[in-house]
Amino acid sequence: MKNILVIYPEVEITKIAVYRNTSLIFLKSIRHKSEELNAFADVVDQLDYRTNMIIQELNNNQIDLADITVVMARGGLIKPVKSGIYRVNEQMKKDLKAGVMGRHATNLGGLIADKISSILPDAKAYLADPVVVDELEPIARVSGLPQIERTSIFHALNHKNVSKEYAKSINRKYEDLNLVVAYIGSGGVSVGAHHGGKVVDVNQAFDGDGPFSMTRSGSLPVGQVIDLCFNGKYTREEMRQLITEKGGIFAYLGTKSLSQVLSMVDEGDEQATLIMDAMAYQVAKEIGAMATVLDCKVDAILIMGAIMNSRFFTNQLIRRIEKIAPVSIYPIVNDLDSLAMNGVTIVKGDAEILEYK
Repeated sequence: MKNILVIYPEVEITKIAVYRNTSLIFLKSIRHKSEELNAFADVVDQLDYRTNMIIQELNNNQIDLADITVVMARGGLIKPVKSGIYRVNEQMKKDLKAGVMGRHATNLGGLIADKISSILPDAKAYLADPVVVDELEPIARVSGLPQIERTSIFHALNHKNVSKEYAKSINRKYEDLNLVVAYIGSGGVSVGAHHGGKVVDVNQAFDGDGPFSMTRSGSLPVGQVIDLCFNGKYTREEMRQLITEKGGIFAYLGTKSLSQVLSMVDEGDEQATLIMDAMAYQVAKEIGAMATVLDCKVDAILIMGAIMNSRFFTNQLIRRIEKIAPVSIYPIVNDLDSLAMNGVTIVKGDAEILEYK
């Protein structure tokens, strides 16, 4: 048996799954209490804590660790890389611990995978299409201020997976299509222009660029942000939290629960309706912007996210963009499956394993 262990750490949850080829044989979401996580000064200090919980869950459910040959992890904030599958090496572990592009629970993925694979008899650890995949064109890097260069941090795994899935469904090659792809997550919203098999432009969804989301503020008027920074009410860390954790729908409606927000809209709450419509409006604007990157020659618009189960949000978004190109909706997004499919190519010997430097 050649099994694939998939590890997907989030802020308060660690998702794990075991696949035998393409078949899911075990799935678990390990929830972490806030008071337990608060005991750690830094997110990477949670390494042993989360690793031990994963091993305990696997043992408790009679998953034979000796059958695992591939450990696939959610990609973290390492240095910019091209799209592909990377073996976790010493340099990668060093950069994940240092947080060279930022500190987030995603950084634990490669570290946990490496730690678990090291105790298994026949396993290696890998990342696939981490969030720092960088294929931006030079023109897309220009910000308007020489001291600041636009960077690529987005939901690369999801973008690449759904694009290839769509191309296959219409018997075309991903590399031959012009696509605008939007991922609307609970954390951030990333909208990318795909051309020639590369994401040539994308908003930096990690810390504030683009449309607002459940918890992120999205792009803000810079002058007013500067005023907030220097009004004496907020520390540097508090300002970052406003943008990445306490902005967006949470700031307006006081909840991070998508189902609660949708219920408010269904019940006729005027403020909730306005904010949801505004979010659809901003996502539509970003899609329109990325269409211009492709000279308005767009084969399809692909939109992912659980929020697309909302008829109101979906209608408000699609009516604004449907004249640009055909729209395909993917309301169910399974990151674990996406990682597992990359693992399958390793098991079959079809994958090109890239070296992180």
